[in-house]
Amino acid sequence: MQKTADLIIKNIGMLVTPIGNQAKKGEEQGRPTVLYDAFIAVTDGIISEVGTKNELANVATDEKTEIIDAEGRLVTPGLVDAHTHLVFGGWRQKELAQKLRGVSYLEILRQGGGILSTVRSTRLASYEDLVKKAEGILNKMLRHGTTTCEAKSGYGLDTDSEIKQMKAVRELQLKRHPVDLVSTFLGAHAVPEEYKGNKKEYIKLVCEEMLPQVKEYKLAEFCDVFCEDSVFDLEESRAILEEGKKYGLVPKIHADEITPLGGAALAAEVQAISADHLIKTTDEGLEAMAQAGTIAVLLPATSFYLNESYARAKKMIELGVPVAVASDFNPGSSPNLSLQLPMNLACLKYRMTPEEVLTAVTLNAAAALNRSWFIGSIESEKQADIIMWDAPELDYIFYHYGINQVKTVIKKGKVVVSN
Repeated sequence: MQKTADLIIKNIGMLVTPIGNQAKKGEEQGRPTVLYDAFIAVTDGIISEVGTKNELANVATDEKTEIIDAEGRLVTPGLVDAHTHLVFGGWRQKELAQKLRGVSYLEILRQGGGILSTVRSTRLASYEDLVKKAEGILNKMLRHGTTTCEAKSGYGLDTDSEIKQMKAVRELQLKRHPVDLVSTFLGAHAVPEEYKGNKKEYIKLVCEEMLPQVKEYKLAEFCDVFCEDSVFDLEESRAILEEGKKYGLVPKIHADEITPLGGAALAAEVQAISADHLIKTTDEGLEAMAQAGTIAVLLPATSFYLNESYARAKKMIELGVPVAVASDFNPGSSPNLSLQLPMNLACLKYRMTPEEVLTAVTLNAAAALNRSWFIGSIESEKQADIIMWDAPELDYIFYHYGINQVKTVIKKGKVVVSN
C-alpha cells in the first residue's frame, strides 16, 4: 500500500543530484542526474518518490501533507562538510598580521602559535562554553546549507581536553541539533608544548591512553593524524593510524599539505577512507589512492586564506580518485563556516565544473564519512536532506558569490531554515 506523503516539493525548476550509494570518480563525478519541472515526495523523513510534474498526480496525499512550491528554483541535496575542526576555544585573528608579513604556517606553529595557541584556549574553556560556541557555529552552517558535518578533536592534546571536545560533539548530537555530526579523533594534530623534544612519549599517550578512552566512551568513528614536516612523519603516522584501527576507528589523514611527505601513499597503504589537503601530493601518491579507492577531501578555502597553491583536483579526477570538497573550518587557516565559498573556489581555482563540485560536496563528501548509503543524493530511500536555492539553475550558484544563496533547508523532511 502506498504511503501518504508528509511533504511534497513541487514546481522545481531544476533538480540536480548525483545518484547511488558510492563515491563517484572520473567522468562520472561530473554527470549528476538532472530533472526539470520536478517534484520530491517525503514520508517519515525519507524520500519516497522523485519525478517530473506529470507523475505528481500519482502521489498519495491528505489534508496533513505539507506542500512547498519551489517556484522554479534549483534544488539539490543538502551539503555535507567532510572536514571541519568544529569545537575549540578562542580565535586567532592576531595571526593574520603575521601571515601578511610572510611568516609561514609552520613557522607560526614552531613559535608556539597556530594550533598550539588554540590548544591553550581550548584547555581553559569550560565544557559548557565549548558546547555553546559549537552550537552557534552549527546554526550558521545550517543557514548556509550544511546538513551533515564532520567534527575533529585535536585542540586538546591531553586526554581530558580531547575527551572534552568529543563529548561536546556528542552532546550536540544528543540535543538533536538539525545538523548531523560525525566525530573524528585527531589527538595527533600537533605535539603539545609540554612534550616538546619528547614526541615519542606523546605518541605513547595518544595510543595507550587516549585511544582506549575514545573506544570506551564511543566518542569517534574515525582516527586522523597530521602527517607533515615538523609534526608527525610517515612512520609515526602509520603507527597511530594502525593503532586506531585496533580500536575500530577508520583511518583518515591530513596528507601532503605543505611538503610532499608521502601521506597520500600512506593513506592508500592503511586503507584510509580519505586523505585530505593533498596540495603537494605526487602523481605516484595519487595513483596509489586511485587504486585503493581513497577519497581526496580538498580544502580550497585553506589555500585561499593562506595564499598557498591549490591541489590538483582535475588530475585527481583524471586518475580516477573520487574528489570531495570541504570547508576545513577552523580558527587559524580557514575561519570560514560556509561551504559556498569553497564551492566557488573549486570552480575558479581547481577548474572543476559545477557538476563535479556539486558531487564533491554531496555524495562524495558523504562517502568520505561512510554515509553515502543514506545521504548525499536525492533518491528514494535516502534521508530527506534537501536545499532549495535562491537560484534558477546550477551554474548560477557558482557564477554568483559572496552572499548566502540558500533559500530553504529541509532536514529529515522538516523545514529547518527559511531565509
